[in-house]
Amino acid sequence: MRTRTRTLATALALTSCATLTALATTATAQAHPHHSHPRDPARQALPAGDGWASEGPGTTGGSRAAAAHTYTVSTWEELRAALAAPGTAPRVVKVRGNLDATASGCSAFEAPGYDFNAYLAAYDPQVWGYEKEVTGPLEDARAASAAKQSKAIKAYVPANTTLIGVGHDAGITGGSLQIQGVDNVIVRNLTVESPLDCFPQWDPTDGATGAWNSEYDSMVVYGSTHVWIDHNTFTDGAHPDSSLPRHYGELYQRHDGELDIVRGADHVTASWNVFADHDKTLMIGNSDSAAGTDAGKLKVTLHHNRFTGIVERAPRVRFGQVDAYNNHFTVTPGQPYAYTFGIGQESRLYAEKNAFTLPATVTPGAVLKKWKDAPVTAVGNYVNGRGVDLIAAHNARNPDDVLRADAGWTPTLRTRVDHPRALPKLLGKEAGAGRLR
Repeated sequence: MRTRTRTLATALALTSCATLTALATTATAQAHPHHSHPRDPARQALPAGDGWASEGPGTTGGSRAAAAHTYTVSTWEELRAALAAPGTAPRVVKVRGNLDATASGCSAFEAPGYDFNAYLAAYDPQVWGYEKEVTGPLEDARAASAAKQSKAIKAYVPANTTLIGVGHDAGITGGSLQIQGVDNVIVRNLTVESPLDCFPQWDPTDGATGAWNSEYDSMVVYGSTHVWIDHNTFTDGAHPDSSLPRHYGELYQRHDGELDIVRGADHVTASWNVFADHDKTLMIGNSDSAAGTDAGKLKVTLHHNRFTGIVERAPRVRFGQVDAYNNHFTVTPGQPYAYTFGIGQESRLYAEKNAFTLPATVTPGAVLKKWKDAPVTAVGNYVNGRGVDLIAAHNARNPDDVLRADAGWTPTLRTRVDHPRALPKLLGKEAGAGRLR
């Protein structure tokens, strides 16, 4: 009898526990509906405390999207249509495979009268000189062609959206993602190959010997807030600068930036991305004269990103409070290299516990570049496995143009901080597209 009683009591207890667990699970799901698919990356929001994008209401993107606002796309046209669908309800746009924004080639954008060979002949410095900018019918045709390309390759991401690649091979080639004037956007798990400008402009007045100037960043955050850019790979892909020709003795530059955060953008976190093989990589604030829109904004966190083979701007900073920690920067032997962190107009960069892998030809004093006088904090950083005071190294190398220490603020929005010596292996394994868990 005692055995039967104990068995009954145990069964009742287990049933009660199961009932309570079920009720708790239901209550949690009702209170946090976006947690109902925690293993689906498309349903994940930015974790609390994860950089500047977690400030205030945080960044949830399309994590709460209904089935009617969930799209899967496999062409550039389908992507643009899904992003342009009306309404502001949360949406998820899943990218399957590689979307090519310029599959039809540059000739598809050529306006009447455009002739590149005639352009080269007309504006050759031996004919045109270096004193005035190019004008005339051939420049007008180039500009009209550029306008057609611009319209075709830009895709505008709306508010409350998660744009995410499916699997290990999702990406965009030749397109420019525009996150402009919106709030609450997540972009994850995409390999983004830099757009090639089909119609760069020759500017004979740019420098002593002129320059070719191009348009189109891979991704632009323009006047937007609460943006999370995570586990993407930004690359020049099949068309690195080394593959480009030279005209008039200058590189025929067909790339602009990989990621620009500009014009009053605020509360952005870029994490676990790869930025590879590019010149002007990442710019935060694009003009010294933009105090009216940028002062007090441009709060950006960069953490656990891997930069390899980049030349400059990783990032270049104007205005804003930028927290750059736990990133790994590799300068490959023989590559062109200018600097990593650019200290610009009214910037407040806090660079902590980053790792740098530098060849013998690059000294730690080159990591920081002073564009304008602004204070910077650089602490706990390691170069080739050893702690280095980057400000002291810069000032020793540039005694007539020293940097001031102490950015005047201390970051608090961080979820994990790794030792710099762990970063090369950790980020080599975990950062970039196709590695999202």
